[in-house]
Amino acid sequence: MQNTIPARSEADPRFTWATTDLFASDEAWRAELTRVRGMLDELKGYEGRLCESAATLLGYLRLYDDLMRDGDRLISYAFRKSDEDTRNAVYQELSAQSRNLLVDLDKASAFSTPELLAVSDERFENFFREEEGLEHYRLALTRVRRKKDHTLSAECEALLAAAGQLSQAPDEIFSMLNDADMTYPDAVDSEGKKHPVTHGTFIPLMMSPDRTLRESAFRSLYGVYGQYRNTSAAVLTSQMQQLQFFANARRYPSALHAALDHTEVPVEIYHNLIQAVHDNFPAMHRYVRLRKKLLGVDKLHYYDLYTPIVADEDMKVTFEEGKELARKALAPMGEDYLKILNEGFDNRWIDVYENKGKRSGAYSAGVYGVHPFVLLNYTDTLDDVFTLVHEMGHALHSYLSNHTQSVTYAGYVIFVAEVASTCNEALLMQYLLGQTKEPRRRAYLINHFLEQFRTTLYRQTMFAEFELWCSEQIRKGEALTAEALCAKYADLNRQYYGEDIEPDPEIALEWARIPHFYYNFYVYQYATGFASAIALSQRILREGKPAVDDYIRFLSGGCSTDPVSLLRGAGVDISTPAPISSALKMFDQLIGEMEELTAE
Repeated sequence: MQNTIPARSEADPRFTWATTDLFASDEAWRAELTRVRGMLDELKGYEGRLCESAATLLGYLRLYDDLMRDGDRLISYAFRKSDEDTRNAVYQELSAQSRNLLVDLDKASAFSTPELLAVSDERFENFFREEEGLEHYRLALTRVRRKKDHTLSAECEALLAAAGQLSQAPDEIFSMLNDADMTYPDAVDSEGKKHPVTHGTFIPLMMSPDRTLRESAFRSLYGVYGQYRNTSAAVLTSQMQQLQFFANARRYPSALHAALDHTEVPVEIYHNLIQAVHDNFPAMHRYVRLRKKLLGVDKLHYYDLYTPIVADEDMKVTFEEGKELARKALAPMGEDYLKILNEGFDNRWIDVYENKGKRSGAYSAGVYGVHPFVLLNYTDTLDDVFTLVHEMGHALHSYLSNHTQSVTYAGYVIFVAEVASTCNEALLMQYLLGQTKEPRRRAYLINHFLEQFRTTLYRQTMFAEFELWCSEQIRKGEALTAEALCAKYADLNRQYYGEDIEPDPEIALEWARIPHFYYNFYVYQYATGFASAIALSQRILREGKPAVDDYIRFLSGGCSTDPVSLLRGAGVDISTPAPISSALKMFDQLIGEMEELTAE
């Protein structure tokens, strides 16, 4: 870890990603942008004649694939360079041009869906017989045509497209209110020192060992949300209303059906998740009781949920040590997986350390025909090692799908995206636990694992249940007042966390600060992905090569079939509650071990 934050120009190239693998220079990027923009005119030339013949349709589909591949490289370069130093005006401009390219591509291809749907089934099948090359696109075309019942006339589709801009308003208003307009009083610690409260500092403050500071930050944040409760309720109501409007317009039974149909996920999976978590409330309640005991408090409050119940021993792990830990932990994945992992380590896929202006956080971005790019802000902690294996899980998922599938089917949906990353985290945790016998260190690791279950499986499911309730209220014509929202959210917290935590009135306002409620039934996928990853990691450790082979096929699948089938091929049937229940059984067992390790 570096002691000072350098400028980007001072960063050691060994620890920066190789954007020259995308384009040799900004000038080369600009030349390619000009060429690709010329291809948009060629694409538009198919309008009105897309299905005049099988050969014409094939020509269009191949051109569209080329545009998607080449556009992806352009966008990736601009975004990666901008993220190196977000203050750089040159790359801000390149990023803006990339976004414009995406919009223009959508506009240029907007005619394709109506024209594809206008063709009769009989004529469509004749196309496949006339042009052998079209067979490659059968699945992609079927995915378009299966939505025929939910597609309207050209005039109505144009109106819905125009209304689509208005549909973004709730999210934009929430972002402005939440991120720009709201400010919070400083929190005060037990020594009277003030600490700024922001979205970035709130969770670190909640993790502080200073209980006075935690409570102060908690009251500070939610005190402000309380002032805007009616505005927040109006914004969330607008979000749910716009989702219901589009669901009605496209003849879906509900907004949930509309959202999940887009990714070919049956709605039963959503309901199964909620039910399975409900069936395992006793484990969470047991964990809350243990947390209360280990913190030694008479009353457990919601501001006590994030502070570690086992003190961090401040384990330092350099990046080189982190890579070695990753190699050892992921060894069960086999030599082929490790070979690709090392290729990423050795060939500058990763931008490792912070520099001035660099984007915060971490991510992985796959690029078809090149390699993935991984952003880190590594600080030599054990958490950073978990982040490393997490993002490399995404990276290898992208690498394998991109190298196995054509550009048509390489991209995978969000429903499976978190599986590969979380599976790697689970393998790392199992490795560390297998190497750790010292009780305090072991308890620290188990606490880390337990918190993943709490925050990802239980908490995200609670969000999913609340989002569904909000949507159903709107569908039934009920009002989402601030009072109704707070009452429901408080009730859910009571169900999920049990009777051993104080019913702090502030927690009833938490719904007002959750951005995922504006993502259209997105958040449940964190929970299903986590449960699937736990199941897969256990199968890999238990069965070895057969399980690994199935898993690698899953990682290589892209979107070559629906996500549920992809997971089933890897050995996890997420269409049933079984993976959820199995993961929560592990959660309960870990609590048992934690109780033993911390017994007086």
